[in-house]
Amino acid sequence: MKILVTGGAGFIGSNFIRFWLHRHPKDEIINFDKLTYAGNLANLKEVADSPHYHFVKGDITNPQEVRKAMEGVDWVVHFAAESHVDRSLEDPTVFIDTNIKGTYVLLKAALELGVKRFHHISTDEVYGALPLEGEEKFNEKTSYHPRSPYSASKAAADHFVLAFYHSFGLPVTITNCSNNYGPYQHPEKFIPRMITNLILGKKIPIYGDGRYVRDWLYVEDHCRAIELVLTEGKIGEVYCVGGKEKDVTNLQLAKMILKIFGRKEEEWLEFVPDRPGHDRRYAVDWRKINQELGWQPQYSLEEGLQKTVAWYQENEWWWRDTKKETEKFYQRLTERRKSNVKNN
Repeated sequence: MKILVTGGAGFIGSNFIRFWLHRHPKDEIINFDKLTYAGNLANLKEVADSPHYHFVKGDITNPQEVRKAMEGVDWVVHFAAESHVDRSLEDPTVFIDTNIKGTYVLLKAALELGVKRFHHISTDEVYGALPLEGEEKFNEKTSYHPRSPYSASKAAADHFVLAFYHSFGLPVTITNCSNNYGPYQHPEKFIPRMITNLILGKKIPIYGDGRYVRDWLYVEDHCRAIELVLTEGKIGEVYCVGGKEKDVTNLQLAKMILKIFGRKEEEWLEFVPDRPGHDRRYAVDWRKINQELGWQPQYSLEEGLQKTVAWYQENEWWWRDTKKETEKFYQRLTERRKSNVKNN
């Protein structure tokens, strides 16, 4: 089997490549990545010398580069995306280019080259937000209601993927996953930012009142879900993938991480101004993938956080330089929001 993985130098993509080569050592993987700020080949140092792994630097919005990389490929697993909501609020343009145009370019090439499976990695954020109080969860039949430029661009990509299935017969599948966390996640994201702040002796920033709820999925569990969809999933189907056992607010999550570090809550929490359009609650109903394919999360949130904290503590070489740029970005964002509030 020859698989093209787009965005394989990113967080989830690199975890998937390592996972897949461990589980399927005879398969060949081509990692096609532009190496933007979120792409890091150090994520793949464990497999860099494998004869079954190949890296190709390229842009998914470039038809010539895409077609060359896709020649002779059996499957495409499409991770490549701009994915940070705060960055989409700062400048949506790159999200339109990468997430919509890039997906279209890949789909067109896959159709023309006769790819046997095109699997698209998407997000539960395309469904919008849920009321803070309640038991409702997103499922495969939930109407789309994106609320940020990021989620709007991913929603458009989802529609293009299914359109290529219904209109042209391209064999596709989609997984809409909840918030991933784990090793090799960029320190701009919520959980690694909290962990790296604490390692550096800094407080944890909490947006607004901290009552926002997310569905947290350990990245290895996500990789197993993708594997099952690729090997046993039904063509043309969408599968929601989540890790939630119960609602956990951002504030509760921060306190769980502080407990792992042995820190007192009141001394290490810093409430900061909220971001625009901040969705209150996400929750994913993953009964379909459980009932049809037998998938369920293997790691509880507590277990996943323990493993994640340990990884960042043991791998400061990987995140320290990136962390400096991340905090500069957040400083610019904070100053811009304060200016907007003042002007309004």
